[in-house]
Amino acid sequence: MYKLRRGDEKNQAELTEWLARFRQAMTLLPDGVVIMDDVLFLEWCNPSAEHHLGLSLAQDKGMRVTNLVRSPEFMDYIILGRYETPLTLSFRDRKLIAHIIPFENRRQILVTHDVTESERIDMMRRDFIANASHELRTPLTVINGFLEIAAMQPDLDTQTRTAHLKLMTEQGERMQRLVDDMLTLTRLESVDHPLRPERINMRALLEQILQEANALSAGRHQISLDFQGTDIRGSADEVRSALTNLVTNAIRYTPENGAIQIRWITSGQGPKFIVQDNGIGIKAEHISRLTERFYRVDKSRSRETQGTGLGLAIVKHVLLRHNANLLIESTPGVGSKFCVQFPATAAAVE
Repeated sequence: MYKLRRGDEKNQAELTEWLARFRQAMTLLPDGVVIMDDVLFLEWCNPSAEHHLGLSLAQDKGMRVTNLVRSPEFMDYIILGRYETPLTLSFRDRKLIAHIIPFENRRQILVTHDVTESERIDMMRRDFIANASHELRTPLTVINGFLEIAAMQPDLDTQTRTAHLKLMTEQGERMQRLVDDMLTLTRLESVDHPLRPERINMRALLEQILQEANALSAGRHQISLDFQGTDIRGSADEVRSALTNLVTNAIRYTPENGAIQIRWITSGQGPKFIVQDNGIGIKAEHISRLTERFYRVDKSRSRETQGTGLGLAIVKHVLLRHNANLLIESTPGVGSKFCVQFPATAAAVE
């Protein structure tokens, strides 16, 4: 009897340990797990299920799950009882895949899988492909149209042929810029392209950006540079690409005779790049979406200025790789201010 008792105690301890391990594993699962009895009363759920369905094990235990999850889709799924097919459920601003699995005689398991983020990424991928195709279609249509004219009218006069070649060249360059920007974004997002920090001579870099800005402006704007900061560590090519995009946008969206001020200063938070203009400005509802790929406030003006719609998306990814933030202030008809705040750790130590 003593041996049997010792054996039972050992078995009970092992079962208790296995039960604790099982509950810990269920607790750490990213998918929601809800254990219910045969009439759908809540017996147990893990933290993921609490987050997905708004449950609370401490308060809701013993309550009917259909009274806790108030969704017509979920109720129809329960009533029909066709549990072999998962349910796609929109609940609490999340998109869930729910599946009920009967087990034992008097219990059922409700499993929920959150697909909100994957759906968002998939939608971004579809939008990117659609927008890229749209952006490439216009220049291709122009080039193909002129090529058809050249094939059907081989005796075109020299002036007309030269004008057609000029337009085809411009459209070809536009496609090249778009492809280059897409390749840049792909490289910035790639895990196989790690950041290799180096000391960046910011004075030389900003003077080069100023020179390119004056060339793009062709004397139509007053562009100034105020340099009072220090060098930083990072990727010179990436930082140059980001800052150039910001200055280029200021030129494109500032009317003739407007003023553009470029500043590089050192604040208590770290090095800071500021480009400020008195251009057309941006409405408040557009500011949060400016760094989305192909998002344009004014599509007609963007095409006039030869923008690809990817410049600020490139800026966002470069700054993410350098732990920097982009702050935007703008008032329609008054102008815009784009500020890049680098972390204090980015400053190069003398």
